[in-house]
Amino acid sequence: MQRTQTRKVVAVSLSAAVVVGAAILAVKEEQAGRAAPAAPSAVRAGPVDPLVAELARCQRLGESGARDAGCLAAWAESRRRFLAPSARSGALLVRPQVGRPEDGR
Repeated sequence: MQRTQTRKVVAVSLSAAVVVGAAILAVKEEQAGRAAPAAPSAVRAGPVDPLVAELARCQRLGESGARDAGCLAAWAESRRRFLAPSARSGALLVRPQVGRPEDGR
């Protein structure tokens, strides 16, 4: 009786190992069959903002970009656009006041 029980345990263990191995192989084959995602620059179409191109160049320069006049100007323009979203159209968000500001009385 002991032998039949041992054989059953061995058979179930081997069956489980085969199923797990097959599952691992299936997952690996599925991952290998997937295509690599396209580069973001290849997906984008349409006009490219020159500022974006300059900022990408500065990023590639690394630390030396901090000494590059073009990069300094590009970062200044990027900050200006970020802080004043309507600056792209050339309009100011708040017009500067001439003279003394009113105190609201």
